[in-house]
Amino acid sequence: MRIISGKYKGRRLSPPKNLPVRPTTDMSKEALFNILNNHFNFAELKVLDLFAGTGNISYEFASRGCEPIIAVDADYGCVSFIKKTATEFEFDISAIKSDVFQYLERAKGEFDIIFSDPPYNLEQADFEKINTLVFEKELLATDGMLVIEHSKHTKLDHLDHFSFQKNYGGSVFSFFEYEDAADDSLNETDDSEE
Repeated sequence: MRIISGKYKGRRLSPPKNLPVRPTTDMSKEALFNILNNHFNFAELKVLDLFAGTGNISYEFASRGCEPIIAVDADYGCVSFIKKTATEFEFDISAIKSDVFQYLERAKGEFDIIFSDPPYNLEQADFEKINTLVFEKELLATDGMLVIEHSKHTKLDHLDHFSFQKNYGGSVFSFFEYEDAADDSLNETDDSEE
């Protein structure tokens, strides 16, 4: 696993082999950040990373100057690795061990970007619940963006605040924004993975 851009571009990280994760591939990660780069100036963005796993996405945001970042995962080993890495790189990442849905129920404040990479086998209703909680709890800044990574078998384009999606192999990024922000967005769906 490597950081693909920013201050720590090219740095490799070696998470423990026994973590229950499926990290976002470098190709997908690069594509995701190219999209976000067109919408945001990364410096000082507040980021929430849900189902953070190894912290792969959090480190990418931190390397680009985002702060603060909150990384949430239910696995003790994942949270420990994120804390260790954040200390080593002096990243402003707070790793929280929590069930993501419980965290969203009680979370306070607004985030510019909320990224969520649940297990692909999560129930459809749970994928939808992420979107519902984020907007019901007003956790997203007015011009912010929620990104949910999922498999091509999960369909989220019918949900409120859906803006566009991008497909990369078997992975899909669905983007959600408040309607006013979405008017300035890409407003496109790309189904070119077959």
